[in-house]
Amino acid sequence: MNTPPALNGAIAANKVHHWLRAWYGADVPEAVDLDLVRQMLPSTPFGAGVREIRPPVQFDDEAFEGLLARDPSDPEVWGIAYNGTVSRERQRFTIAHELGHFVLHRDRQQRFHCDKDSVHSGHETMRLIEREADDFASNLLMPGDRLREWISDQRIDLHVLSAIAQRFEVSFEALCIRFIKFTSQRAILIYWDNGYVKYEWRSSSAVKTRARIRRTGDPQEPLPGTLAADASVVQAWDGIEMSAAIWCPEEAPYMKLREFKHSYGAKDRVLTLLLLESAEPRAWDRAWQDDDTPDAVNWR
Repeated sequence: MNTPPALNGAIAANKVHHWLRAWYGADVPEAVDLDLVRQMLPSTPFGAGVREIRPPVQFDDEAFEGLLARDPSDPEVWGIAYNGTVSRERQRFTIAHELGHFVLHRDRQQRFHCDKDSVHSGHETMRLIEREADDFASNLLMPGDRLREWISDQRIDLHVLSAIAQRFEVSFEALCIRFIKFTSQRAILIYWDNGYVKYEWRSSSAVKTRARIRRTGDPQEPLPGTLAADASVVQAWDGIEMSAAIWCPEEAPYMKLREFKHSYGAKDRVLTLLLLESAEPRAWDRAWQDDDTPDAVNWR
């Protein structure tokens, strides 16, 4: 008899989608109704012992992103709070993240206080559960089967990714990270914060072909000759073609890539997307066979 896989963010979110499809029938909205999920969960196996999850409460406090807590006067009631000063899309992700804590972690503690650095700081156990809650939120708000359908057989640029983000009602950044996980293309996503790399994500194809950006130091700065280093270019949503070796020193001289650039309002935060020409996995490097998941590097 096979042992069922342990519950994680992806499995839990897929189960919720199964219940949503049963609720809606064939006409499932593209943007998940989180209020419906909140009200539904206590009546499902994920809500055992809980009578109610109260409607999320808004706090205009930039000190935290979100909160899930048990009512100290009624153990069958839980509540959610979120930062009301950020965009609606980010509020939705935070609420989905707290619902992830409810499903996956509420038997461990009575209160979850989350900030934007929780995934990268704190002790290992806390980082792990924050990543699991993020994984639940990503899979709930951006189901992989639908995303894969929308990006397949389509020339990708930032216009396309932005349109998909609007359909899911998620942030552009969250959608770009999700795209990296599901694309079959060789792709690298880099987030620059005040001129330095904050994180880097690589698609599975990029990992398998050892496509990685040139290292110049720690912290990493934009490379000369790239759009990322050109302060006169604020947006490049259609992309610019260039030699792949400018970014990735191990690429052959004839290989090309397209660099896309999106700057946020204050221009101190920039997203770079690199789409590289296809290449075969390098036969002399079999390490990818041990880990075919997208690669993420957090620099700080």
